Amino acid sequence: MSAKTLVQKLAILSDAAKYDASCASSGSEKRRAGKGTGIGSTEGMGICHAYAPDGRCISLLKILLTNFCVFDCAYCVNRSSSNVERARFSVEEVVRLTLDFYKRNYIEGLFLSSGIIRDTDYTMGEMVRVVETLRTVHDFRGYIHLKAIPGASQDLIDQAGLHADRLSVNVELPTDDSVVRLAPEKKPVDIRRAMGGLRTRIEAAADGQKGRAKARKFAPAGQSTQMIIGADETNDAAILDRSAHLYGSYALKRVYYSAFSPIPDSKAILPLLKPPLIREHRLYQADWLMRFYGFDRTEITDGRPDGMLDLEVDPKLAWALKSRDRFPVDINSADRETLLRVPGLGVKSVDRLLRARRHTRLRLDDLGRLVKSIGAVRPFVIAADWHPGGSLDRLDLGARAAPKPQQLSLF
Repeated sequence: MSAKTLVQKLAILSDAAKYDASCASSGSEKRRAGKGTGIGSTEGMGICHAYAPDGRCISLLKILLTNFCVFDCAYCVNRSSSNVERARFSVEEVVRLTLDFYKRNYIEGLFLSSGIIRDTDYTMGEMVRVVETLRTVHDFRGYIHLKAIPGASQDLIDQAGLHADRLSVNVELPTDDSVVRLAPEKKPVDIRRAMGGLRTRIEAAADGQKGRAKARKFAPAGQSTQMIIGADETNDAAILDRSAHLYGSYALKRVYYSAFSPIPDSKAILPLLKPPLIREHRLYQADWLMRFYGFDRTEITDGRPDGMLDLEVDPKLAWALKSRDRFPVDINSADRETLLRVPGLGVKSVDRLLRARRHTRLRLDDLGRLVKSIGAVRPFVIAADWHPGGSLDRLDLGARAAPKPQQLSLF
């Protein structure tokens, strides 16, 4: 069989990387001093568009070093028993692709993962060679997100963190039992040890930077992880419990949720149907409520006997409809914590509201200029010239107030 061209490899290994959701580049400082010019590129394979919290679209070259793998994880299209077409980049090819895309202004960084070839240290070492070459030989100042492989030597992880902006270790599935059953070569204890080691190293580096302008950074954008949703029977309440534990134990920047997608020649222990994509979206919304809005997991999923989030109504609105005694809220006197629980009010709009009311009593029109949709907020608030009356008792409120689901919109 003839050797594959670079473009053929890119087509295979960018497609193989699409199942890894943990590639957003938020939270990192830009390394480059200025933005160059270029003619652009007509080649779109491997480009991932991730969104930062401020709304910026970040373009990353998202690829695997190889989709060969010695592991046989049941849910993975690249497992050793799969009959997918295989390819492998050399270190030099990944460096070349990254620099070519970057110089043409088509990407702002690199997301690099890999199947396991030979063993964990060999694979981790090859990925470290990529990022080390980019940084030290070519002075590459773009964003880099690198997968850290559980079980790899500490020396390799240390080298990875000195060159990558973010590292991630995937927990793979919501429970240890599911990992043991569906990914027998992966050990939950190794995953936890790797995540714990990263937290310790990141925090130690951050402490060492205080008062030292030239101190070397270690994964300055922190670490993240991914859970596959729907490959096992775990409900949303248990998933959010696991996420809360991960955030608290390992100081993660993000937990990413990836809806299981049935794969060719899948094993009988896997479900035949893909979970609805809106379930993944609801989990992201619930995750946002826990991290930025002061909600406890139990508040979000209580009242649902099956432990699943409502697919028809976003979790913030669902909570408000269960907690009608807390509404309406006076926007001219309520504290920030209370305002953050009002459907339709986000963190930025609440902060703008608090600043505006220092100077005047806010009317409904004033609020309308601060929020995305006054219709979503109006039934839950009191303004200087507005009281919703008995609208909270109307049975069709959930249907009227719930926005049409949009995959990229949280509230």
